[in-house]
Amino acid sequence: METRPLVGPDALPLYLRLADRIEEDLRAVNGADGARLPSERQLAERYDASRVTIRAALAELRERGLLVSLPARGWAIAAAPKPRGGTGTAGRVLGFTDLAQQRGLTMRSRVLSSGVRPATVREAELLNTVAGADLFEMFRLRYLNNMVIALEHNRLPLAVAPAMATTDFTVRSLYDVLREASPTQRPHYADYSVEARIATDDERAKLEITGPVPILAATQLTFNQEAAPIELTIQAYRGDRYTFRASITD
Repeated sequence: METRPLVGPDALPLYLRLADRIEEDLRAVNGADGARLPSERQLAERYDASRVTIRAALAELRERGLLVSLPARGWAIAAAPKPRGGTGTAGRVLGFTDLAQQRGLTMRSRVLSSGVRPATVREAELLNTVAGADLFEMFRLRYLNNMVIALEHNRLPLAVAPAMATTDFTVRSLYDVLREASPTQRPHYADYSVEARIATDDERAKLEITGPVPILAATQLTFNQEAAPIELTIQAYRGDRYTFRASITD
């Protein structure tokens, strides 16, 4: 399996780098929902960028669900959509590839199987579709620096991104395919739970586990920018190669 080099952050288009900077600044000041942003001219001066680039960056943040455009009045901070159930994490949801890039690690995937099948009643309930609707399903192993880290089971309504059915996910990111869909599907927040347990025989074999190594089993239901559920994923991480961290706020 060929390992492709990661693309560094400096290779991203200027407007995407600028969008990330603006997003970081907005989160740092913890602006209230509905708060107005400075004018595009003022933002262009602040970030030393053209108004065209500023406008593209703001449009990107609107796609992420962080901003809303106000006709003839500029831009404002969007009200964060609330999870349908549980205490999900708000903000930008990062996929495995995103996290690897963020940490400067080499990532690769080995697809064990993928295909389209009818959704079960339970899957349809979680993913807000109907039983029997086309569901894209994939099992794959995820590697960091050529060490197997996780066994992943992804399920998504095919309608959110029909290209999934013909995409080679050994070389493509699932979240990139979602972002490129029409209309775009931006993972925005997720309900996430994790538990430690003993690996099954199948998990031990696939994750190359020998000896008394537990796994961390995570279940994630991801919602898009419109607060619609788009992905149900179960991940089994090797407990000796993965640490779960979270920030808790009031």
